[in-house]
Amino acid sequence: MRRNIVTALLYTVVTTVLFGVIYPFVVTGLAQVLFHDKANGQLLRKGGQLVGSRIIGQPFTAPQYFHSRPSAAGNGYDAANSGAFNYAPTNKKLIDRVAGDVAAYQVEHPGVDVPIDLVTASASGLDPDITPAAAEFQVARVARERHLPEDTVRRLVIEHTQGRQLGFLGELRVNVLLLNLDLDQMTAGR
Repeated sequence: MRRNIVTALLYTVVTTVLFGVIYPFVVTGLAQVLFHDKANGQLLRKGGQLVGSRIIGQPFTAPQYFHSRPSAAGNGYDAANSGAFNYAPTNKKLIDRVAGDVAAYQVEHPGVDVPIDLVTASASGLDPDITPAAAEFQVARVARERHLPEDTVRRLVIEHTQGRQLGFLGELRVNVLLLNLDLDQMTAGR
């Protein structure tokens, strides 16, 4: 009996050290060496100032910016509260919120269908991307607010449209933060 307890304790200590200490340090070290940018959240800096992450959405509400998807993560894009609210499609709160968002967008575009990703949150609530249709929907407003030709803004959207991962996974997408940063850079001297 005593021998079994000692063996069990030794296995616990060895596996704890091996998988709880050594393995995480090795994986973290390899990630820092091989994938430094990705291992650190793909953070973007502008003029030495942290402006965001390529992989976590941000709230853009000013009219001169492309707007992100709504967030269901805490108080808006809070990575510590990632996760959807899991309302059923028939839930009154969800229906009212989506209807309100659609109505707000249709003030600018009466009678035009609003792209679904502009009024619904992603599963994580942190999605940094919108569809090309959602970006196109916003081109006129952004161009007007920035005093740019719509074709110029549209070309920028096309430049920022990313294809499917590995050629077949997911959908076409536009990273909102990267697009808005390039818009800021384009209009900085104006």
